[in-house]
Amino acid sequence: MKKILFLNVFVIVTVCSYAYNGDEGKTIFTTRCTACHAIDKNIVGPALMNVDARHDEKWIIAFVHSSQTVIKSGDTAAVNLFRKFNSTVMPDHPDLTDEQVKSIISYIKTESLKEASLPKTTMRRPMEFKPPYTPVKFTDYIFWFTFLSSVALLVWSLLMRVDVESMK
Repeated sequence: MKKILFLNVFVIVTVCSYAYNGDEGKTIFTTRCTACHAIDKNIVGPALMNVDARHDEKWIIAFVHSSQTVIKSGDTAAVNLFRKFNSTVMPDHPDLTDEQVKSIISYIKTESLKEASLPKTTMRRPMEFKPPYTPVKFTDYIFWFTFLSSVALLVWSLLMRVDVESMK
């Protein structure tokens, strides 16, 4: 019993830590950046789509850590951005590690690819759309037979489990 419990806890911790590490860039971006930035449109700050193509990683990391330091150094790209967005000061994020900023850049790259792959469609009439699924009908006997059989099997297995535990 202890081995099964340990195995379950191990699997849950492993999956959760993998999920957190995989989404770290998204988490940081949504909590810290979306108030001023979006991927595909200017808000308070510039749109960040393909920012990795406009600036190198080292520049982005330096700008995120302290935008005013980069601007005061006379960097033309930073000065132009500052002027273009009405001299709005971007808050410094010195608490973010280089790896965390790289994960944000990776998330922006992924989202940029998604945005670029979306078709630019015009408005269509609703009758031109087809639902992406087929709704389940009460006359779909195979579905309902399978569903009810699964529920019955689950209930039976739980009852058997209780019987086995009561025999001990």
